[in-house]
Amino acid sequence: MFTESWQSVGPSLDECIKCNICTAYCPVAAVTDRFPGPKYAGPQAQRFRENGQPHAPDRSVDYCSGCRVCNEVCPTGVKIAELNARARAQMVAEQGIPLRNRLLGRNELLGKLGSLAPRLANLGLHNHVSRVMAEKVVGIAREAPLPRFSEEGTFGSWMKRTAGERLRSDRKVVYFHGCATMYYEPFVGKATVVVLEHLGYEVIVPPQNCCGLPLLSNGEFGAARRYHEGNLHKLVPYAQQGYEIVGSSTSCTLTLKEEAPELLDMFDEESEELKLAVWDVFEWLRERYRQGELPTDFKPLPMVLPYHPPCQYRAHRVGRPAAELLALIPGLDVRVSTARCCGIAGTYGYKREKYQIGMDVGAELFEFVREQGREVRMTACDSETCRWQLEHGTGLPSRHPIEVLAAAYGLYDLERREPRGV
Repeated sequence: MFTESWQSVGPSLDECIKCNICTAYCPVAAVTDRFPGPKYAGPQAQRFRENGQPHAPDRSVDYCSGCRVCNEVCPTGVKIAELNARARAQMVAEQGIPLRNRLLGRNELLGKLGSLAPRLANLGLHNHVSRVMAEKVVGIAREAPLPRFSEEGTFGSWMKRTAGERLRSDRKVVYFHGCATMYYEPFVGKATVVVLEHLGYEVIVPPQNCCGLPLLSNGEFGAARRYHEGNLHKLVPYAQQGYEIVGSSTSCTLTLKEEAPELLDMFDEESEELKLAVWDVFEWLRERYRQGELPTDFKPLPMVLPYHPPCQYRAHRVGRPAAELLALIPGLDVRVSTARCCGIAGTYGYKREKYQIGMDVGAELFEFVREQGREVRMTACDSETCRWQLEHGTGLPSRHPIEVLAAAYGLYDLERREPRGV
């Protein structure tokens, strides 16, 4: 079943010149011997897999975090992260998948269930006894920074409750919020909506599925395909009407634009239409700024803000639009991290055998934050799991850059994480 799926990355395989640059930059290989490096687990091992040899060196590829640093530094353009992801999917197809990985891949389902009784769900998930049991029974690390379900309602419930207050305009933009915003961090969605409305846009929030990235990362390509097909059905009609689709989760937008269609070989017309319509929110806002359409009536925010551009953001290949726009805010001292990875890598750092690897990888980022001085009171990052890892590793709260921008417009309370007046 994977013969065709190798084709889109197969041609890049023979471009590997065995220079070992990917291994030198790999944050995982630097901290553990369990992962021999991208070259060995990727293009080198792939030659065994393609020939159908029964003892292909597959197991170590499960320790690839999918951070894509290898893709960024490869001088010949080998799609190493994609090779590794497909190898993991092949392992799952042949050998099955543990219950833990199956659970971690279904963020949308977990979010829906937890939101039925969020206080009870949080009590059940966030106590020492349940965390120890989860580690022993399912293999979820007891120390891992699991998110909390929103106890004030989901982002969707807030949109329904405030429907009469939302802006109506001839200018419209579609918002892809993602699972984290819907169930755990509705405040990120609120900040996004008030900023988009401040620019004069009516925000359309259509029905949508999980982007499927957790499933792709855990090798469940079949289930991920169903999610992506659902999003195509729900979002493509807006793209066909000329609406732009912006997302506040940079991993979700990358999945919709690139990860899902490439890994699932969905190179059809609808996937291309969706790809061309999807923007990361700061990529979109930067374009508005370049067109002279972004208000710069910012209030001063006098503080030092360490900012980490996450791996998935760098994979967009659009530069650092969030850092560029935050630099316009008076008094805000944005200090950009050059750390390779925070270490959490989606669901990677939640797994018992990988938790410490993730923390060791993230040590570079945590140290960067500490070096910025004691006056630092929060950090910023575009990826939800990276924010949770930053909070776990530094003890400081972390914010999405859209929250910072909303606060600079005077529309949002950065401490309470609520739009002003709410």
